[in-house]
Amino acid sequence: MMKIPGPPPLDGLRRRISRYRQEKPSGGRGDFVRETFCLSRPEARAKAREWFDEFPKAAYWTEVESWRQVDGDRIEFTMRRLPSAD
Repeated sequence: MMKIPGPPPLDGLRRRISRYRQEKPSGGRGDFVRETFCLSRPEARAKAREWFDEFPKAAYWTEVESWRQVDGDRIEFTMRRLPSAD
């Protein structure tokens, strides 16, 4: 019977990933621009709409990354988009 070969060594890949992370310190947050707001519900809606109008989703991948309701009727949310639409 033939011997089944094991997985290939991953040392080269580990070195490349390490080198990439050292050359591009982004804090692990990726290439997105993020901004967090804490506003009343109507103001939060208006701010999100402003982002979508200024940075269209199709070009900038704009989205509400996370949100939660805090004291009363206030919403804390993080908007995310690409830095440019190249």
